[in-house]
Amino acid sequence: MTSFRAACVQLRSSDDVAENIDAAVRLIREAGARGARFVATPENTTLMAPDGGAKLERSEVEEADTALPRFRALAGELGIWLLVGSLAIKVSDAKSANRSYLIDPRGAIAARYDKIHLFDVDLPSGERYLESSTVSAGNRLVTADLPWGKLGLTICYDLRFPELYRALAKAGAFMLSVPSAFTETTGKAHWHVLLQARAIENGAFVVAPAQGGRHANGRHTYGHSLIVSPWGEILAEAGDEPGVVVAEIDPALSAETRARIPSLQHERPFVQAREQG
Repeated sequence: MTSFRAACVQLRSSDDVAENIDAAVRLIREAGARGARFVATPENTTLMAPDGGAKLERSEVEEADTALPRFRALAGELGIWLLVGSLAIKVSDAKSANRSYLIDPRGAIAARYDKIHLFDVDLPSGERYLESSTVSAGNRLVTADLPWGKLGLTICYDLRFPELYRALAKAGAFMLSVPSAFTETTGKAHWHVLLQARAIENGAFVVAPAQGGRHANGRHTYGHSLIVSPWGEILAEAGDEPGVVVAEIDPALSAETRARIPSLQHERPFVQAREQG
């Protein structure tokens, strides 16, 4: 298991799909030029619409999506593994999927993952999100074989459900992807600690590319794309501006960390105690 360089591409996507594709392509090229063999972009890579209805209206079925062919061609040209954090892919008249694509160095789609946990919240700041109104939730755990080991795929709000990451680690994933568009409010409070916790709990690398800054539609995302080691160390971090961060990944560190803290082997069944009295 040789080491390799991974990169997070941080974006500030708008509702202009063509503009977003161009911005992502430019930064993916930069990551490739910096030696990254695995490059990941954030959730909502090509479209940050004002609301779910507008996003659904702009969505296309996979075969008609304009971004996917460009990203596939780019991965093939650069010879990289490219994780497109998520695209809005229409799956019915009323719903789209929030879908990650892993593209191999030949430009072929190696894996698809539909976000399982949807963001339906009312925040103290007054922000309200109801992702489930226009997005169809996934229900399938997804890992993919990279040359260096297995990758476990997740998206954004999935981060708050540790059982998903445990299942990915037990399925053999040494690295976990968390492309995101965390709000400024929740990001300041929880982004770093949650990503570091998922890395530490599972002895896995975490690669978390993010949207960052004030978007044209008024939404403010947290940024701070992170790459975290299996011991919980932050190996690379962005601010809130678009750009690229890069870190060296040694898959052997995951195996070493799991040997030092073998919690994946120590799980025990338990029952819920009944209330006494």
